[in-house]
Amino acid sequence: MYLNKEGIPMKNADISSPNTADTLLIIDDVEMNRAILAEIFRDSYRIEEAENGREALAILADHAERICAVLLDVIMPELDGIGLLRIMKEMNLLEHMPVFLVTAETGDEVTREAYALGVMDVIGKPVVPHIVTRRVNSIIELFQARKRLGNVVERQREELFEQTKKMYRMSVGMVESLSTAIEFRSDESGEHVRRIHDITDFLLRNTRFGDGLSENEIELIALAAIMHDVGKIAIPDAILKKPGRFTPEEFEIMKTHTIQGGRLLAKIPQMKEHESYSYAYDIALHHHERWDGRGYPDGLKGDEISVWSQVVSLADVYDALISKRCYKDACSCDEAVRMIVNGECGVFNPELIDSFLQVEGELRRMYQEKINQNV
Repeated sequence: MYLNKEGIPMKNADISSPNTADTLLIIDDVEMNRAILAEIFRDSYRIEEAENGREALAILADHAERICAVLLDVIMPELDGIGLLRIMKEMNLLEHMPVFLVTAETGDEVTREAYALGVMDVIGKPVVPHIVTRRVNSIIELFQARKRLGNVVERQREELFEQTKKMYRMSVGMVESLSTAIEFRSDESGEHVRRIHDITDFLLRNTRFGDGLSENEIELIALAAIMHDVGKIAIPDAILKKPGRFTPEEFEIMKTHTIQGGRLLAKIPQMKEHESYSYAYDIALHHHERWDGRGYPDGLKGDEISVWSQVVSLADVYDALISKRCYKDACSCDEAVRMIVNGECGVFNPELIDSFLQVEGELRRMYQEKINQNV
């Protein structure tokens, strides 16, 4: 419950529905004036009457959702019409119900202030029944139509939001399924892509390399990281599953998975429409670029490599080193860190390495928790 400046309690009523508003509130300190207006509108609306602004506020506090319009006099004791308008504006009531100033005070100063506060119309006394009826009914119908339209738009917005969430979940499922299938094809467990997602998310949230990225952007980049090796689907099994070292020719073929990944993502209509597409395309194409320009496929150097591709590249190398593969045993975390720092897996951004070293202990704990969960 809200207390306005006059000390009147205002309930948080739902006044947005046009179906519940059927009452005309007539506010005038002269009983005869109220009776005339009540008689004009009695066949069309329920009638509530108030002698002054404070009495009207008490009615609005309890029954705002029922009021479809207010007929308001200006000169009244206790709280006059202009004072009541100011309070109604403060309470945002004027957005939900039209107010008509019905007064003999139709001078420029009064009407100008009334219109500035949000009154819909100023009707002079004495009132002419057919004129006041037409003016009031027309605006009430307009307000109620606007409310109905607003409710329809809000329902459609909610439905669209739910559909968007559903499509997003389906897209995420499609991406994860495709990426996991590729991991299984190379005789890996499928957990690699999930770990790359988690490491990427962790590094962006816990190092300066996530500075400037919104919550949504970090989530999209982590999702895109899952697809970093999607191009491996185009690599022959004989190379993908080879337990030993690649020949120079085989390595050249293996390197094409970056280009193939970008091409594949560009050919999936649902993927191109996804928010993560630009990140996924860049990561798939450039996660093997290196800081010194000796990576592939484009030989990008330094800050030519996007932040997200740099982070995913480091995440990929770290996970590959400490995981068992068909062609190697797992390294210890200490050994993996040593190899990364010494540049044995290519040269990374020195600032990224520094940031990685500051949080690597937490990464180890995260890995151990995952292992314990899977036992």
